[in-house]
Amino acid sequence: MTDVSRDELKGRVISLKELVNYQDGTVSSRMIVNRSAGSITLFSFDADEGLSEHTAPYDAVVTILDGECEVWLSGETHVMKEGDTIIFPANAPHALSAITPFKMMLIMIRGEQ
Repeated sequence: MTDVSRDELKGRVISLKELVNYQDGTVSSRMIVNRSAGSITLFSFDADEGLSEHTAPYDAVVTILDGECEVWLSGETHVMKEGDTIIFPANAPHALSAITPFKMMLIMIRGEQ
């Protein structure tokens, strides 16, 4: 299903974790919704890959779709696995690292804070 366009996803029942593939030694992403109010992006991370500490000006919701990762949020460490969700508040420092290959959905909520 990774070859289906963003518009073709509308109105269909989909498996989110099937929309982005693992790639050896890297992070892959696929945006499935992009609007002025926010976006939804799917990511896959190979083992030992991650995102370094950063902040975002908007709230972000991360749901793990497959695998396991470690998340750092404002100095606290959380181990997350399939089905777990965390909300990163706007401007809070956060980072993540793959324990195993994992996939996640990132929902960015834009707008007034």
